[in-house]
Amino acid sequence: MSQDPHDLAFAPVWRRTPKVVVSRTLDAADHGARVIGRDLTADVAALRAEPGGDLLLTGGAGAAAALAAHGLLDEWQLVVHPVVLGGGRPVFPAIERLGLRLAGTRAFDGASVLLRYARAAG
Repeated sequence: MSQDPHDLAFAPVWRRTPKVVVSRTLDAADHGARVIGRDLTADVAALRAEPGGDLLLTGGAGAAAALAAHGLLDEWQLVVHPVVLGGGRPVFPAIERLGLRLAGTRAFDGASVLLRYARAAG
């Protein structure tokens, strides 16, 4: 277990936060996490309707693209870590224009940057 002060402060918050795992193949997950994903848009719409229905999706560009295509993402928060070489799946899906506006930025460690985008009104 890490003894880093940041980890020690963050761990209790993370532990008490309900977890949802998006998967098309799993039926159960460890640590009491709920599994959704066989009908992702319906599952997420139902979660958002629950009390305290704000969700944070970490990772999963495919899941983010599917949710964006159905208007189920209100805000994108991207942490950019510059690298010399890279590849992989695009962050923004190849769907029609998302209509985002830059809502804020925050610099970390002198190189990494958090970019917050919100859905534009209209």
